[in-house]
Amino acid sequence: RWAVLLLFSSYSLCNAFQWIQYGSINNVFVRFYDVSAFAIDWLSMSYMLIYIPLLFPVAWLLDKRGLRLIALAGSALNAMGAWVKLGSLKPYLFPVTVLGQVICAVAQVFILGMPSRIASVWFGSHEVSTACSIAVFGNQLGIAAGFLVPPVLIPNVEDVEKLAYHISIMFFMTAGVASALFILVIIVFKEKPLHPPSRAQASIQSRPTAEYSYTQSILRLLHNANFLLLVVTYGLNVGCFYALSTLLNRMVIHHYPGEEVNAGRIGLTIILSGMAGALISGIWLDKTKTYKQTTLVVYIMSLVGMIVYTFTLSLGHLWLVFVTAGSLGFFMTGYLPLGFEFAAELTYPESEGTSSGLLNVSAQVFGIAFTIGQGQIMHRFGTKAGNLLLCSFLFLGAVMTAFIKADLRRQQANLENEQTVSKRPFSPCCAAAVSSPNL
Repeated sequence: RWAVLLLFSSYSLCNAFQWIQYGSINNVFVRFYDVSAFAIDWLSMSYMLIYIPLLFPVAWLLDKRGLRLIALAGSALNAMGAWVKLGSLKPYLFPVTVLGQVICAVAQVFILGMPSRIASVWFGSHEVSTACSIAVFGNQLGIAAGFLVPPVLIPNVEDVEKLAYHISIMFFMTAGVASALFILVIIVFKEKPLHPPSRAQASIQSRPTAEYSYTQSILRLLHNANFLLLVVTYGLNVGCFYALSTLLNRMVIHHYPGEEVNAGRIGLTIILSGMAGALISGIWLDKTKTYKQTTLVVYIMSLVGMIVYTFTLSLGHLWLVFVTAGSLGFFMTGYLPLGFEFAAELTYPESEGTSSGLLNVSAQVFGIAFTIGQGQIMHRFGTKAGNLLLCSFLFLGAVMTAFIKADLRRQQANLENEQTVSKRPFSPCCAAAVSSPNL
């Protein structure tokens, strides 16, 4: 199970790296391809746009065909997109790099909704939140690498031929890693463990296929008021994160010209601190099960972090930007697995792939709107005005989170099953079953 989790995190990392590899050195690619900054922004937003129409077909496939097929498709498309980008090493070949990015964006649809599903299928009730956090880690680490590696590999040189050479190194490395991971998925990735890891999962797996309707599942989710509130609040928070990640290079370069490498390092700081926040949140949830309270506190702290970052960015002290960006990342990025796990609790026994998919659709919609809106506001009124836009929506999200009721259905199912088992007459057979490491 740990091999499956690590492998998923690895190809998720590779896909996330390809999402942000253009935006982290926006100004360099603008000059190389001779296009507008907005065109480079769309390379990032293509991930968000393509996810929206493809969510439901892929979620249906996940329910009907299982984890392994989705993993194979995601890792294969990720590798294919990376190889296509190698055909775009001339300034006039921008459409080819767009095609490669679109293929990677399709791959992302097969990746984003998987963390909570992998966690629940492979891990017990006392590990599920931690496992989900680790699964999300891969994506976050990929974004971190996407901020760190491109500015180091691709210096902002004037010679276009040298620039093409440096870009080719990055593209070749990405394609090689993506291909190796695809091969490993073929060899290592299994559908599910021999025995269900929790009683809640056993209950789902024992349900006859004929009883499950994908359409009815979606309709039930859309009538779940608490889940719908979470869909909106998750979209607002993660949409702000997407916009911040996409536009970070432009923000930092505006106030600190020539600091492309440090702009990437600031992005890295946001992600790494967020990974620490995500891990701590996952462990905390496994121990306390305080989903509503933890989500609300992290949301409010994301708002506070965004406000502090907004008013310190223009002060002229780069070290201060590192500190405030790190604080922001700890809570904003740390919120990602919280949303997935809270959704799984609110919607049990519905498929985690469907619930997390709806969360991600919301994030993509808000991400596109915030990236375009903030980009235009930054262009006309400056970075502070653009960041204040994000602050206002984070405030709205925090208020809405307070109205979500903690209807923890998955925890209740595990508790009821444990109580049922404890009331049965004890026998050596029961002892062997209870002591099994798979329960």
